[in-house]
Amino acid sequence: MYPLNQEIETLYILPAIRREFAKVLTGKYNLTYEKTGRILGVSKVAISQYLNHKRATLIQFPKDIQKKIEKTAKIIVKDEKKSGSMIKSIIREIKKLGFYKNINKKQIKNNLAIT
Repeated sequence: MYPLNQEIETLYILPAIRREFAKVLTGKYNLTYEKTGRILGVSKVAISQYLNHKRATLIQFPKDIQKKIEKTAKIIVKDEKKSGSMIKSIIREIKKLGFYKNINKKQIKNNLAIT
């Protein structure tokens, strides 16, 4: 049985979004791992793992999604309370673009089986 879209979203899409935000927030905006983690709702260790390719490595987003994340990061830096709603809007955008159809569900199924 292949994973449901909700499982893919929770286990792969959301962590990949956080990974991209971590790159932008620590790189472009020079935020600490701790502050970045607080904004994204994860630990500073998770931020380190995102940046060192030890977490959320299976999903890669197209350039238009990455640009959306960069634009959204600017909003989040100004108002941290908007991070949840901004992440939700990116998830909606990903769904609208049909990104889920392009995910190799067989590869994810195999990955789910070993984790």
